[in-house]
Amino acid sequence: MRLTCRWIPVLALVLLVGLPSEAGAQEATAADVLFTVNNLWLLIATFLVFLMHLGFTALESGLAQSKNTVNILFKNMSIIAIGILTYALIGFSLMYPDEFLLGGILGWAGFGVGTDAEGLTAAYDPGFTYWADFIFQAMFAATAATIVSGAVAERIKLEAFLVFSALYVALVYPVLGSWQWGGGWLDELGFYDFAGSTIVHSVGGWAALAGVILLGPRIGKYVNGSIRPILGHNIPLAVIGMFLLWFGWFGFNGGSVLSADPGEVSFVFVTTAIAAAAGIAGAMVTTWTVHKHPDVTMVLNGALAGLVGITAGADVVTVLSSVMIGLIAGVIVVFSVMLLDRMKLDDPVGAISVHLTCGIWGTLAVGIFSPDFGVVTQLIGVAGYGAVAFLSALSLFAVIKATIGLRVSEDDERRGLDLAEHNMEAYSDFQIFNTRS
Repeated sequence: MRLTCRWIPVLALVLLVGLPSEAGAQEATAADVLFTVNNLWLLIATFLVFLMHLGFTALESGLAQSKNTVNILFKNMSIIAIGILTYALIGFSLMYPDEFLLGGILGWAGFGVGTDAEGLTAAYDPGFTYWADFIFQAMFAATAATIVSGAVAERIKLEAFLVFSALYVALVYPVLGSWQWGGGWLDELGFYDFAGSTIVHSVGGWAALAGVILLGPRIGKYVNGSIRPILGHNIPLAVIGMFLLWFGWFGFNGGSVLSADPGEVSFVFVTTAIAAAAGIAGAMVTTWTVHKHPDVTMVLNGALAGLVGITAGADVVTVLSSVMIGLIAGVIVVFSVMLLDRMKLDDPVGAISVHLTCGIWGTLAVGIFSPDFGVVTQLIGVAGYGAVAFLSALSLFAVIKATIGLRVSEDDERRGLDLAEHNMEAYSDFQIFNTRS
């Protein structure tokens, strides 16, 4: 007998809930089904956020020189490991503490995860399991360090970067995250950041800025007062990375609804996609006007700028507002990249402009475009996060610089970090033939 389409939802429901036993087990309630569906969506969103790390890897390596590709691949693989392990050990407990001290600034719930998983599931949020929430949040933690990786690429020592990432993700990121997502002082004040324009992206962006300041520019970037572009070696790979990030962002923002509510998740998908599209449009028009030609790398960053910008308010702004947020983000990311270059702050992939500049814009945009939140409160949050994140990162980088050193030698930088630090090449047998006559 052939199955008709009307039976598919019934079969899916049976598979989700399970068949009753012959002993007469009670039928699954609507609440059981809802719990299962919500938990499943959170896990699917986790898969999507995990995929974003492949996007970051492709984007960063594509925009860097070929001689540093292996180094970038190694850093990005290490970051996901560092993020998950440190978040399991102490990060989750710092971010979602049992109680706060110092007026909602710092809290603690004990080492490790899962000591009372059933109790924690019931107490924390009855909409999904403790385990699903942990792994979803762990993927966010690793993202903050990934942002730093792109900005300091091509001249930072591998061990210095790994030490910084472990300390920043283990200690700084979760404490700052607890201020709003964990119910700390900014949450009580009314600050709002839906999926992390500030808590994830700006926190990573401030650290990237601190690293760039202490590292200095790459050799040959600024010569005799002029700015010399150091071109990425694989633009198609960078664009693939952008699309992977956009795809994963549906889980980043859509999962932050923390349920599978069809109306809310669908709406967040729409505002997210529209802001990214508007970011492309804004960057395209701006770079075409200012540079007199369409720059694909700027347009690529325009898409990411729109995504970062909408992340703080994807669930509370209108669709028209999401167009404006993305469009403005696409414009300001271009001018931010230009300004940083004039200040001789060398960021090979534009991470500071995308994640910090547009993260600040997106957070303030919540107060501008949503009637439920105030600009002043949002500004207080931006300032508070910025001060602590930047000073913490600057201190960590300074200590690392004074001890194990921060930057590779000039010879190693010219040779490339792949050979200097890994004794390996990404394209060892690849040759380029010039077919032009």
